[in-house]
Amino acid sequence: MVQSILFDPLLPLPLVIALSVLAGLAFLVALWRGLSGWHLRGVSLALVLIAILNPSLQSEERNPLNDIVLAIVDDTASQHIGGRADQTRQALAELTDLTARRRATDLEVVTLPDADDGRGTLLAATLRTALAEIPENRLAGVVVISDGVAHDLSADLPPLTDTPLHLLQTGKTTDRDRRLTIRNAPGFAILGETVELTLRIDDLFASEPSPNRDALAELTISVDGDTPLTFNIPVGQDVTLPITLPHGGMNTLQFATPLQDWELTDRNNETVLRINGVRDRLRVLLVSGEPHAGERVWRNLLKSDTSVDLVHFTILRSANKSDNVPPDELALIAFPTRDLFINKISEFDLIIFDRYKRRGILPGSYFDSVRDYVLQGGAVLVSAGPDYASVDSLWYSSLSDILPGGPTGQVVERGFHPAITDLGARHPVTRDLDAGIQDDRPPWGRWLRQTELTARSDVQTILTGADETPLLLLDRAGEGRVALLGSDQSWLWARGYEGGGPQAELLRRLAHWMMKEPELEEERLYAIPRAQSMQIIHQTLSDEGAEVEVTTPGGEVISLPLEERSPGHFATDWTAPEPGLYRLRSGSAESVVALGPAAPREFVNTIATAEILTPLIAPGKGAAFRVEDGLPSLRTIREGRPASGRNWMGFLRREASQTTDIILMPLLPFWAWLLLIAGFSCGAWLYEGRRN
Repeated sequence: MVQSILFDPLLPLPLVIALSVLAGLAFLVALWRGLSGWHLRGVSLALVLIAILNPSLQSEERNPLNDIVLAIVDDTASQHIGGRADQTRQALAELTDLTARRRATDLEVVTLPDADDGRGTLLAATLRTALAEIPENRLAGVVVISDGVAHDLSADLPPLTDTPLHLLQTGKTTDRDRRLTIRNAPGFAILGETVELTLRIDDLFASEPSPNRDALAELTISVDGDTPLTFNIPVGQDVTLPITLPHGGMNTLQFATPLQDWELTDRNNETVLRINGVRDRLRVLLVSGEPHAGERVWRNLLKSDTSVDLVHFTILRSANKSDNVPPDELALIAFPTRDLFINKISEFDLIIFDRYKRRGILPGSYFDSVRDYVLQGGAVLVSAGPDYASVDSLWYSSLSDILPGGPTGQVVERGFHPAITDLGARHPVTRDLDAGIQDDRPPWGRWLRQTELTARSDVQTILTGADETPLLLLDRAGEGRVALLGSDQSWLWARGYEGGGPQAELLRRLAHWMMKEPELEEERLYAIPRAQSMQIIHQTLSDEGAEVEVTTPGGEVISLPLEERSPGHFATDWTAPEPGLYRLRSGSAESVVALGPAAPREFVNTIATAEILTPLIAPGKGAAFRVEDGLPSLRTIREGRPASGRNWMGFLRREASQTTDIILMPLLPFWAWLLLIAGFSCGAWLYEGRRN
């Protein structure tokens, strides 16, 4: 029980103070003049003032409260490598036993998990939240069981004041790891031009070894999941690598170094870099066999794009035509056909033959050059008119080795509506090309002429024309690609005939498909990351979706079913368990995707250290102890004293208590005050009378 005296003045406190001053002055005057009975009158005045202050006796019933030791247990990803999870469990068990032996002490355990948004170990935030729920007068100290790596100490530190904080550091003095990081990389690059990126491989040690300046590490580089290339680069140095992107669009570059026997983890041995390949210029050679209504449309369409460099070669006069005009009067300079078709043909990205037929102007060796150009990776588009059905057709040249279809010799001279085939509905060149068209009318305007074609086997027919005969054929030839359009009437769409059609979009997609842009590939597996989840998409010509196998950063393989969202477009949404590098496989298609950083922040620095937590340890004079050396003993210290020693850590003795009952009663009853005041006053009067 604790007792104390409380005062509850009957008059305002300023008035009580004024009365006290007057009483004190009267007492001093009586003392100075030597009046008889002054001491008894002084006591009476004092009793009056005390009675006005209304003193009361307060008695409190209190129960003592235990001190609290707060334990923050780090359960982030870096705590599950190198045996640290076992060390953490052992340290927590021993700390629980030690605090149980300490008199009147409770242990409160708070777990520190991984941040959902990939921000790493948020120790300061977790500590601040835990301290807000513990009374300050009961907190004896804080123990952090961790590898010492935290990522939010740049913010305001938790208000620990003089409370000691100790670190029980997991990890071993023999820990060693290898880390791969991208130091500098561009976000985009121009195709055909070399860009430089800087990367670095570091060997990390818990105890600093003697440097090995000649150490080399193996580095593999893979683009879009293709066969990786292997290099040996020095360790501990920035290495600049020249990179030339293989195709336009997004290029996914995967860098990796093999796992060594002595490493803590391979989670920081890989990284993914996405670089957007941009074509500086699209170089197109347009070869027109003769002037016609669609020639100007082709030219305007290609020239409207500022990124297209167009060379237009038009046959205005055949070699055997006799009009009695000397050739030197028909042109100022000779057209450099040899340079175009022999010497510089590899500089073009796309060659278009528009209603061209063999007329003796281009010799057979030029067509051989075009064929070889395609086989080596070039692209050719043939827009066939009646010329393709004649005896002078390109089909009867060496280009027949690469063309996807030949003529039947028939030309359909009537109107028809181009239609997308079942395969075309799934093919990225024509998929959704008719989106937004109402079902009660033909999707596009008519074409008025078509050359009948016979398609080769294994050729992709994505558009049909009159009587459902092949109209647009696609094929691969060697390393290159070829497209054959069996009509010279596509320009009617550009002119808006009967509503027109998507000629510009169709040509754009054809060009991108022939340029091997990834987004126009028939078989493509990719993922769109969204925070902690991703949308996995399989673009395929198959009408049945397969499952996708997802390999997590930890090596676990998860099978996910894909549902058809649109023809040839299968997808699923999936919430990933953790950030990191994921590998995707569906059938023969493979891909990699980085959810968050390829190496999460937890694995940027995997070596345990106490230096990061020094701003938390120093104010309370705590210390860091290695768990592998055993836990120190516990001691009680006074506030402001050192809180650690060689093999001990100290905690405060708070001695807090909880009040369970309060009894308040007057120090004296009112009548007792009156009796005392009257008694001393009468005594002073009697004493003064006897003296006189």
